[in-house]
Amino acid sequence: MYKSRSIQSSLTLRDKIFSIDFILVFAILILGLISILAMYSTDGGEFKYHTQSHIIRFSVFFIMFFVISFIQIRFWHSQSYIFYILFFILLLGVKYFGLTSSGSKRWLDLYFMNLQPSELMKVGLILFLSKYYHRISIENINKVRFLFLPVVVLIAPIILVATQPDLGTALLIAAGGLVVAWLAGVRVKFFTISALAFIATLPIAIAFLKPYQKSRILTFLNPERDPLGAGYQIIQSKIAIGSGGLFGKGFLQGSQSYLDYLPEKHTDFIFTLFSEEFGFFGSLFILILYAIIVWRIVQIGNVTRSNFGKLYCYSFATAFFIYVVVNMMMVLGLLPIVGSPLPIMSYGGSSMMAIMLGLGIAMSCKIYKDTPVN
Repeated sequence: MYKSRSIQSSLTLRDKIFSIDFILVFAILILGLISILAMYSTDGGEFKYHTQSHIIRFSVFFIMFFVISFIQIRFWHSQSYIFYILFFILLLGVKYFGLTSSGSKRWLDLYFMNLQPSELMKVGLILFLSKYYHRISIENINKVRFLFLPVVVLIAPIILVATQPDLGTALLIAAGGLVVAWLAGVRVKFFTISALAFIATLPIAIAFLKPYQKSRILTFLNPERDPLGAGYQIIQSKIAIGSGGLFGKGFLQGSQSYLDYLPEKHTDFIFTLFSEEFGFFGSLFILILYAIIVWRIVQIGNVTRSNFGKLYCYSFATAFFIYVVVNMMMVLGLLPIVGSPLPIMSYGGSSMMAIMLGLGIAMSCKIYKDTPVN
């Protein structure tokens, strides 16, 4: 105990600043600047609402990212359960006091912003399970009594989010939680049993889907079945991406976007707009930036001493990768449209807040990499 405290107290401000992973910071900053340009393009080359709001949000949450980075990793470990409970209470608040838009109740009106707690739960669940598995020995991880709590904390928010309804985010929350369990050492047989149970109950689950959700699945299987209705978004997205070619049509020159053929271009389909304007090589540059971010988070996991820090970084890096892949596969027509924002790029305060929170905690693991977590 004394040794761990002395390690923390010996870190000066200079030590903390030089401990920052500047490659990760620059990758986030460059991606944020590109996202501002993309948002400017969605507003038709003018500083309208979406651009102004996105600039403010990115600036505020980028500063928040730094503030969180300098908070000791022991704090995030000690308060992990509290954060999960807080985010779960916010999810319950959505159920009873949430705002309804387009048939979904996903947001809480906080006056200064509409908060979507399900985005925060993506990080909250990873924090909870990282702390839970931090102290459990590998011999005990697969015992039934140690599996009960993780299953409960995983299923509870998924049910709440799925009933909003927001099936896409519910699946992403589930993916993040399962990644932690996998990395912690839970045996493959438990995942196999869970997968078989999921497949067995799938016909029943489909019966409870909303009509628009069923339509999305059918549209994914055959977008041309309703080209002017349910299949319109994905068809236009494919046209826009394909028309970008190798080098794109040029900044502010995307015809699909500027002629309003592409719906939701500032949120879920921001990558489509960027691909049309900057083509294959521009899209490849975005992929490289995301790859750098994932790589640096994994590297932080490699150097941090605590099992909690390692588990959190590896899990968050994997979850971040999944968020990116799901969005890009969605706009390319390789997955059904599930309403998954592209991290940092897409318009949305809650998504930006959650991602910057997750990145800040990862950076805290780097700055306090030599601090033991008990």
